Amino acid sequence: QLQAFGGGLVQAGGSLRLSCAASGRTFSIYHMGWFRRPPGKEREFVAHINRYSGSTYYADSVKGRFTISRDNGQNTVYLQLNSLKPEDTAVYYCAARKGDVVVGTISQYDSWGQGTLVTVSS
Repeated sequence: QLQAFGGGLVQAGGSLRLSCAASGRTFSIYHMGWFRRPPGKEREFVAHINRYSGSTYYADSVKGRFTISRDNGQNTVYLQLNSLKPEDTAVYYCAARKGDVVVGTISQYDSWGQGTLVTVSS
């Protein structure tokens, strides 16, 4: 089970850190991803971190501004959002995948958190 939190209202140019806490004792074997659903749009890939190597991947729209990280001891994955833009406004979801994955393919992630709203004002 995943629980995301840390969203809120922030001005353009500001920062937020999202957290996603996972229950269970096998967090380290899961690939973890962040996705978002902007208002009126489909869910889209934001960032991914591999389960063993810790390799990270980002959507082009957030590359250089967002950073995904994980703390396996705390069963938590983070998404640091910097230099926020109004177009980053969305509900942000964390997701987990136990097996092999094509990074960013929504249908392949097994478990999803409930989402946390990020609103960026201009």
